[in-house]
Amino acid sequence: MWCVPELTEEYVERMEDLLRLYARPHNDRTPVICLDERPVVLHDSARTGTPMRPGKIAKKDYEYVRRGTANVFCVVEPATGKRLTRATRNRKGKAFAGELNRIALGYAKARKIDLVMDNLSTHSERSLTARYGDVAGRALWKRFRVHFTPKHGSWLNAAEIEASLVSRECLGQRRIGDLNTLRREVTSWRRAASAAGRVIDWKFRVADARRVFRYPGIVTTRSEY
Repeated sequence: MWCVPELTEEYVERMEDLLRLYARPHNDRTPVICLDERPVVLHDSARTGTPMRPGKIAKKDYEYVRRGTANVFCVVEPATGKRLTRATRNRKGKAFAGELNRIALGYAKARKIDLVMDNLSTHSERSLTARYGDVAGRALWKRFRVHFTPKHGSWLNAAEIEASLVSRECLGQRRIGDLNTLRREVTSWRRAASAAGRVIDWKFRVADARRVFRYPGIVTTRSEY
């Protein structure tokens, strides 16, 4: 279900910018990368359960112990299914800067990287300059052409689909008690999903948005790529 607030001119302009971006033919020189964060609660079982054995199912005690929190950076190139999704200790500015550096290295031959993300306060050039210094931080930021989702428009970020896949297929209902285990599990899932070439086929276009949301009176500025 999409919870769309008031359709302001800014909302429509950002929405149509992203929909045109997803409709654009894939180009290795200007790849489209989507990024989102998914918080993870680390917890262990409070008591040892009963392991599986012939004729008996495994049993797990309902009580658990919290072991803190962690984060998963969900990073995907929708058109190709290439993924850089990984687990980190948190999603602070330093971690975000490190993730953008990984993306830049992973697309070293790209002329410009179109990056889709939401309006989280750490999603800024300031996070990069704080970690890498003014010169290197600004140079890294310039590797990207940033496309922010509208406020309350996170459904327009294809990385939300990636986050849902991580939640359902990788994490599930299992209890993961430490960051190292989380990193291994997420890495294993990412490699399998990338090897399978699982793309995100985004079908919702500008014409669909105008038909569904009925805003013919709003004039938008078309982005040039």
